Amino acid sequence: MSLPCRVSRKSMLVKIVCAVALSAAAATDDAHARDLGHEMLPANDGWAADPPATTGGAAADAQHVFVVSDRQQLVAALAFPDATPKIIYVSGRIEANADDNGQPLQCSDYITSDPQGTEVYSLSAYLAVYDPATWGTTTLPSGPQERARAASQLLQQARMRIRIGANTTIVGLGANAEIHGGWFDIRPTSGPVTAEMNVIVRNLNFRDVFDCFPQWDPTDGSSGNWNSAYDAISIQHAAHVWIDHNYLWDDATNDAGEPHYFGRLYQIHDGLIDITNQADQITASWNHLAQHDKVSLFGSSDSATADAGKLRITLHHNWYDNVVERGPRVRFGQVHIYNNYYSMPDAATFQYSWGVGKSSLIYADSNAIDGAAGVTAAIVIKAFKGTAIFAQNSLFNGVATDLVASYNAANATPLSTDVGWTPQLHLAIAAPEAVAAAVQACAGPLADSDTPDGILRDSFEAVCSEP
Repeated sequence: MSLPCRVSRKSMLVKIVCAVALSAAAATDDAHARDLGHEMLPANDGWAADPPATTGGAAADAQHVFVVSDRQQLVAALAFPDATPKIIYVSGRIEANADDNGQPLQCSDYITSDPQGTEVYSLSAYLAVYDPATWGTTTLPSGPQERARAASQLLQQARMRIRIGANTTIVGLGANAEIHGGWFDIRPTSGPVTAEMNVIVRNLNFRDVFDCFPQWDPTDGSSGNWNSAYDAISIQHAAHVWIDHNYLWDDATNDAGEPHYFGRLYQIHDGLIDITNQADQITASWNHLAQHDKVSLFGSSDSATADAGKLRITLHHNWYDNVVERGPRVRFGQVHIYNNYYSMPDAATFQYSWGVGKSSLIYADSNAIDGAAGVTAAIVIKAFKGTAIFAQNSLFNGVATDLVASYNAANATPLSTDVGWTPQLHLAIAAPEAVAAAVQACAGPLADSDTPDGILRDSFEAVCSEP
């Protein structure tokens, strides 16, 4: 049986593809009884299906099933010990930058003074002190203004950081459930060893996750960079995590509206989904990632050699929509990338999709990539000290393309296609010609049957709805 799929301005083929995709994901005998909160990762659905199964909070008793509509309720629902299975349904918009009474907080509300003195942080003072013309370009900022910036940043972090414990499912009710300005931090409560976290995050919108207090680093790159601290979702030291059918994007805080200081973009965003520090056995599926620069970093640094043998990640049916880079950038990990859709309408900003970092082992299969004029097949891949990537059945602007060969033809140091492994845990892999339509139709949160018009976002041409 298949689940209904409401589609506008798309062909009948899209309707069929979408219905099949939803049915394969988690169809039940009674579609009207479908409950995303109790659903578990399907068998063979990527690295997160590597035993033991990823079940999230499916075993929760009635006392540990919650419906939350504000930050305080969400934090309280998550406050049980890690071993307690829990299901949390998010209703409506949760403002993460809010006080205990639910009142929204602005960046100005977090500004504080240097802990070692009385100097209060201000951007104008920070810019004056650390101007490369006077501070130089070889030393990181230090002193009262840098300490005041860091202290202000920590005050914001205390509000917008949401720690997700083990055996937890968090799912949005309908298509409009939203975490606004919030960071889901999935990791064990203590210790550097990878733990079985067993977490599921589904059907949520993550909008405008931003850092009020970026740090200037004059040593980052050839011209320095502004660096921010928070991801929409970060996974560290955690095994068995499923991130599914979410929409993550920058709206009011889009980079296009941000200023430049010291000749560099004042970057208030970090990643959308970052996976680092020995995290392992993770599947990210049917997510819509849009209007963002650094999308996904897998592996934090070249020196983090403990990541070797970890960072086993599957990405499938995700929509990388007008993003700049890191779709993903990988170090060390065995990463399976299949049936994803990449749309790059802006050649002026696009940098690359697949970053081949130190000891990375990317296996890409049957992905579809559409780029504007000026986006060539040769720049889909970028090497960062990595030596190999396997990519087959790729479709670039509607044409079957060997992306590794395209990269090698344009670069002096070729990449090998021998990554030493073949993925075994995956669902049926569709032909790349079917990918763009299916992903555009079905990626992102699923509309609720009670949603009057079924519209998810104006930027979606099609909406898959729950029955």
